[in-house]
Amino acid sequence: MPRWGVAHIYASYNNIIITLTDITGSETITKATGGMVVKAAERVADAAKEKGIDSIHVRVRAPGGNRSKSPGPGAQAAIRALSRAGLRIGRIEEVTPVPHDGTKPKGGRRGRRV
Repeated sequence: MPRWGVAHIYASYNNIIITLTDITGSETITKATGGMVVKAAERVADAAKEKGIDSIHVRVRAPGGNRSKSPGPGAQAAIRALSRAGLRIGRIEEVTPVPHDGTKPKGGRRGRRV
């Protein structure tokens, strides 16, 4: 019987945060960011195996809201690294928050002029 966990991957263009929780999402098992270590996914995978978790569901999230709706380039690399480390991957879900007309994005009336 596989022991399941959930890997919450927050991937912006500047950073990546990987949090591993139990299946309910209430108890955090481990957490690593791209700012802490270069290979965040590998560190999370090692901690998962220590706790006896061998299968994970993945929830990918971009900044969302009035910011970028597409996850950064690190999301795909993180999923690949988790799978390469020997964790079985179940569902991959996209959970970026989408505003139902929320707040005004920064940049002024004419947007960011480059």
